[in-house]
Amino acid sequence: MTDTPHLMSIGEFSSRSRLSVRMLRHYGDHGILVPADVDAASGYRRYAEEQLVEAAHVRRLRDVGFTVSAIAVLLAAHGTESYRQALTLHRETLGDELRAARERLAVIDQLLDQEGATMPAITVTEETVPARTLVALRGTVPAYDQEGRLWGELMPELARQGIAPTGPCGVLEHDPEYRESDPTLSIWLPVPPGTTAAAPLEVHELPEQRVVMARVEGPYSLISEAHARIEEHLRSAGLTPAPRQGLDDPIATLGFNRYLVDPSQAAPEDLVTEVCVPLA
Repeated sequence: MTDTPHLMSIGEFSSRSRLSVRMLRHYGDHGILVPADVDAASGYRRYAEEQLVEAAHVRRLRDVGFTVSAIAVLLAAHGTESYRQALTLHRETLGDELRAARERLAVIDQLLDQEGATMPAITVTEETVPARTLVALRGTVPAYDQEGRLWGELMPELARQGIAPTGPCGVLEHDPEYRESDPTLSIWLPVPPGTTAAAPLEVHELPEQRVVMARVEGPYSLISEAHARIEEHLRSAGLTPAPRQGLDDPIATLGFNRYLVDPSQAAPEDLVTEVCVPLA
């Protein structure tokens, strides 16, 4: 006589798998954790003990944020390179979300601390920026916070051309207006006067400039607030920013940021950025 395998009721399987009955039904309707047996008359679902291994796999994928449809695809690809690539990409996405959440938390902390006063992490002054020579790479990126794509091109090119920077880096904003997407930027590094460079790099000789500068101590998400503080200072002091017309305006008229702390070496709350608007 052949032994009949032990099948668990959906309630027992739920208890042992730590997946709710509702979710087990939902998964089964989507081809995930399909019951080993469904009674034709009553519709009762029963599960085999070996299905607990797959249930644990499903639960882990769910707990790290994959949707039901994604879980179905991942289960089908388990053990392949596509499976590993999907997990790696999801890990990178979660890392980006974590960094963004940390920046938002830092802003909330600042807002709680200020209680209606001027944000202490932002100091606005009028400064004279000395004449300087910059080597730059110009390009268009999907959003302002993705200028890292340009840095990924600039640094190897500097090494290839044997150009050594002399100080902290920054970015110039070419668009005369704020853009929701596809801004044109020039990332730059200071270099000794007389430096030459080949395409795609450009060398700019900038004269001494008078600017309104907001020094930001904290995450890059404070930069928008820095611009608001700069505008307040311009109005209260009766100052006028350098006029802008289009993408090909002179470099000396462009607003720029100077990054005093390497973001790869510091937490968001420890960053220091100088946000500068040239004056007319």
